[in-house]
Amino acid sequence: MYIPTRVMFGEGMLNKLGDQPMPGRRALIIISNGKSTRANGYLARTEEQLHRAGVETFVFDGVAPNPSVGNVNAGAKVARDNDCDFLVALGGGSVMDCAKAIAVMATNEGELWDYVPIGSGKGLPIAVRPLPIIAITTTAGTGSETDSSGVITKEDTFEKAFVGDASLFPVLSIVDAELMKSVPATFTAYQGFDALFHSTEGYIAKGANLMSDMYALEAIRNIAEYLPRAIKDGNDIEARTRVAFGNTLSGGVMCLTLITSEHALEHALSAYHPNLPHGAGLIMVSRAYYKYFIEHHACDDRFIRMAQAMGMTEASKPEDFLTALTRLQEACGVADLKMSDYGIVPEEFETLMRNTREVMGVMFTSDRVQMSDADIVNVYEESYK
Repeated sequence: MYIPTRVMFGEGMLNKLGDQPMPGRRALIIISNGKSTRANGYLARTEEQLHRAGVETFVFDGVAPNPSVGNVNAGAKVARDNDCDFLVALGGGSVMDCAKAIAVMATNEGELWDYVPIGSGKGLPIAVRPLPIIAITTTAGTGSETDSSGVITKEDTFEKAFVGDASLFPVLSIVDAELMKSVPATFTAYQGFDALFHSTEGYIAKGANLMSDMYALEAIRNIAEYLPRAIKDGNDIEARTRVAFGNTLSGGVMCLTLITSEHALEHALSAYHPNLPHGAGLIMVSRAYYKYFIEHHACDDRFIRMAQAMGMTEASKPEDFLTALTRLQEACGVADLKMSDYGIVPEEFETLMRNTREVMGVMFTSDRVQMSDADIVNVYEESYK
């Protein structure tokens, strides 16, 4: 087990950033290309804390919801041009993922895809140590504040792939639920299910172990119980804190075992349709995806235990997990998401299946039962509406 990130968890923790030891003197603060970080005062508060610690700050605000190679190159240029010696990722999963790739390209030669180990990436070792990262998460979804990889889209080849290395663990992460109160209900739901699925996938993964099981079940329990409350009332700080806790634990799950192919199926969807939120895509395919593994008796007992962790104490058969999952999606208002609303058409399913194999094929090695190409297409078809 190796998760070397120092985590400061809890309401109000951003106010203590200025008291912490800093990994450098010149910080590039990385934010999204939206308005919320500035409008909600999070950027000003972060700058104030860093200045209090004697750090000079610069801002890069060019990260898209599905961050691209172009976003990475632009951010790395700003870091180099200003001689920044560390990065502060202030935002959700896209910002933290992009920051990890910027950290690599700010100190290394060549192209990002030289260091990507899957798809058309060359898988070269990272020669020069990346810039250190402080992660300040404003969402509860990706767990990127406690893991060592980031997902980036290469738009010309429709590849949504990851760059990862032990040197990319943030040196410090702040998980402050106060910063999550401004997330709209819909995105709270999408992000919450992303966090949930990191743990449900990790729990049924071939490489699941005692430590990942402990993290995963506790994450599932917290998210299932508190996500509907956080969606109903964004100012419910207890609910926000518990969902954030589940998300941070789920980040640990991804460090302890390789999650399964549900994420591979979704990455293909949002690689071709970048307007599709990652969590929404996961929700769309989830019921058909898990039904496949339940029907093939991949790990009956684990599905029963997950259903029980989701509050269905009477669960006694693996199918009960699908009932619990459906109930949670209904409670969160996301049970009826439609692929067609994002321009996805059934004629694409063969192309999407090939993309999952070619780009994220490594994730299928974590599945206890191997899906055929036809099985993958069938999951997309069953999920389509």
